[in-house]
Amino acid sequence: MKRCNDLLAFLSDHRIQAVTHEHPAVFTVDEGEDIKARIPGAHTKNLFLKDAKGQLWLISAEGRARIDLKRLHTVIGSARLSFGSAELMGETLGVTPGSVTAFGLINDNDRRVRFVLDRTLAEADRLNFHPLTNTATTTVTRDGFRAFLAALDVRPIIVDFAAMTRID
Repeated sequence: MKRCNDLLAFLSDHRIQAVTHEHPAVFTVDEGEDIKARIPGAHTKNLFLKDAKGQLWLISAEGRARIDLKRLHTVIGSARLSFGSAELMGETLGVTPGSVTAFGLINDNDRRVRFVLDRTLAEADRLNFHPLTNTATTTVTRDGFRAFLAALDVRPIIVDFAAMTRID
């Protein structure tokens, strides 16, 4: 499994500019507001889910977005959703609870995880994600994040969480 340094090397190798800010561990979106206030760009919440048919899902939304898990399956075309286990998260994304991040897709070599991206993030100039650890935040530009996904051959499903509609 790739770790933070591997991710940062991958970004550098793909000419994706990134700035990483180390900080105390942050386990929830509500924690670390003072940290986020000092880091420009859109901050994220990331959910690792599994549907009733066994498909794995990673949801990356703007930190204040409201996500209706009871309705989301109808928007993204999945079976009913529930949270995936910590063991499965570690096995597929190489992260632990509190460290879930879109950058974890770098560890999903078998492409078992479908990726859902909030429209607000897709349109943000700068995005902030944990770099496979919750003791840092890495900022990339919108184009940099798109290049990261393209390098992994990941095409996100874009969802407007405010309207609960699929964009793509």
